[in-house]
Amino acid sequence: MDEDKHSGLLVVRCRLGEREAFRELVQRWHTPLWRYVRGMVGSGHLADDLVQEAWIAVVRGLPRLRQPERFVPWLFTIARRTVADHLRQAYGSVDTSAVEGEDLADDEDVLAAVLTTMEIEAGLSGLPPLEREVLILFHLQDLHLASCAQVLGVPPGTVKSRLHRARRMLRAVLIERGYEA
Repeated sequence: MDEDKHSGLLVVRCRLGEREAFRELVQRWHTPLWRYVRGMVGSGHLADDLVQEAWIAVVRGLPRLRQPERFVPWLFTIARRTVADHLRQAYGSVDTSAVEGEDLADDEDVLAAVLTTMEIEAGLSGLPPLEREVLILFHLQDLHLASCAQVLGVPPGTVKSRLHRARRMLRAVLIERGYEA
């Protein structure tokens, strides 16, 4: 069964009061959510706290989720807002607007070599937050382009632009750290 449909059915069951359905949602999505948040904040302990905040927001917002099959992008959007709120409090106002008007070039030369998940994770710490986030969502969390766009609150073309830029930057970071590209 498609992951979005399965999660959507679990959401419907949650609304009907089935506690086991919520446990299944948490069991399925806690680790990917934690990995996403950990990649954004760089600390496992902080990720634990922020993911817990995100799950509390999920519990509160689940009855208002209009499209249960859109649970996954909605979940990651909540986590993203939780991280952004934390960063605003910790570091003052965070400017999440970047110039997105880059021309999209073919990615043929960007990903000539296939990177393993470990190589990607190793290079993520060297990237700015916007680029790090899009790579985590698309490559490590395996979200579709449309889902990434929903989570990030930008058009799919912007996601493509960020992915293109992030891949170039990641490649440069990995080469600098001695990985072959």
